[in-house]
Amino acid sequence: MFFYGGIIMDINELTDRSRKIREKYHRLELKQDGHAWTPEQDALAFLTDAGLVGRLIMAQEGSWPTDSNDPTLEYKIAESIWWLSSLADSQSIDLESAMDKFLKSREEHLDD
Repeated sequence: MFFYGGIIMDINELTDRSRKIREKYHRLELKQDGHAWTPEQDALAFLTDAGLVGRLIMAQEGSWPTDSNDPTLEYKIAESIWWLSSLADSQSIDLESAMDKFLKSREEHLDD
């Protein structure tokens, strides 16, 4: 579950809302580029935002210069989660199930 505006959002709600937003972006891409972005283009966009998360954390820690026009760290982390939800959806991956499997595997692996 995620906290959003003081409320709790579950992964299925995140996936549904992310899908609706992604569909709207696809319509904009059709107008702009004549085609919707491919999953590969979406993955590259995610990687760009993930890189910005790294830069913003470096800036917060004082090891990278800041710019007043930079997006906030909170926004870029949320956008990265949105991209991951959208990418999982485009590949027919059930994000809730995938997260549960991953967390269980790490808990078992690290359990003493």
